[in-house]
Amino acid sequence: MPKRLHEIAAETGEFPLAAKVRESANQIWLAGLGAFAKAQEEGAKMFEALVAEGEKFQERTKATADERIEEVRERATGTWDKLEKVFEDRVARALHTLNVPSRKDIDTLSKRVHELTALTKKLSEEEETRGHGRAHRAKAE
Repeated sequence: MPKRLHEIAAETGEFPLAAKVRESANQIWLAGLGAFAKAQEEGAKMFEALVAEGEKFQERTKATADERIEEVRERATGTWDKLEKVFEDRVARALHTLNVPSRKDIDTLSKRVHELTALTKKLSEEEETRGHGRAHRAKAE
């Protein structure tokens, strides 16, 4: 009987299972070639679409990151300003306790010194004017 199968196979040229396997393998090969051809055709389009999508995603994430950074910066600046104010107040209190004049005190005193200097100069000029007048009258007599 095995001889009979060989004879039938010899007449048809192949075993039926081998023919089916060969046909199936050929279809798989052709499907692979078709997929490769399709990928080559649409590969450039797909690549460009992926790049565009990546750029959009990058813009969104950069905008979100920038917003977060700005929020943190504002909080840090606010905290730093408060800390600086507390420090300045404490230093001012310590200087006041030691009777060190403040900038405002010095500015007030400077202004007063300028006023008094101007007044003194004016009075000196008036005195000179009166003094010259008396000296001139004394010579005339």
